[in-house]
Amino acid sequence: MTDDFVADVTSVAALSEPVRRRLYRYVVSRGEPVSREDAAAGTGVAHHVAKFNLDRLVADGLLEVQYSRPPGRGGPGAGRPAKLYRRADRDIAVSLPERRYHLAGQVMAEAITIAGRERLPVAEALTEAARTTGRRLGETATGAEGPAAEVVADVLERHGYEPRAESHEIVLANCPFHSLAKDYTELVCGINLDLICGVLDAVDPGGLCARLDPAPGRCCVTIATE
Repeated sequence: MTDDFVADVTSVAALSEPVRRRLYRYVVSRGEPVSREDAAAGTGVAHHVAKFNLDRLVADGLLEVQYSRPPGRGGPGAGRPAKLYRRADRDIAVSLPERRYHLAGQVMAEAITIAGRERLPVAEALTEAARTTGRRLGETATGAEGPAAEVVADVLERHGYEPRAESHEIVLANCPFHSLAKDYTELVCGINLDLICGVLDAVDPGGLCARLDPAPGRCCVTIATE
């Protein structure tokens, strides 16, 4: 379980509390940052209740704070800037099993860009884009200690693949692009293979080897460790 996953679950869980959920919805429905007083009045809760729950939403990463004086007020005697709340500039998504459709979208968008810029066939551009994306993911582990198989497994764990070490191989128990893979199996399996090969290129060039090995209930790629 990655730190990002834990943080996202914690953030979403914060909205299970009804008052907190009302305050969050009120803040994000406004076109400008909201004060505690406005939030309390707009949701019909006491000021001290609004203060506590708004600050909890900040702590959980759902809201951000800024300080500002009302328009036209400034200089000596203007008082302290008001504490205002706005939606946090952060995307939060939780799915079980983990899905990473934004990663597939990133690969496809890059492939379209490459195909147009370099006048390549789409399939060739998709291979290049997936490999490049995989290398970027692998480069996040630069300097990590331990056997290459463990480093690769850690990278893939952080991106939803649920790697499991079995006899002489790493099996990926989850496909982060599951729904796409059902409808576009050959295309998505190719993306998975090229992306994972890119990770291996960055972490263990010339060492570990990925191959297509489709089976029900898991990713179509396995990694040979010996």
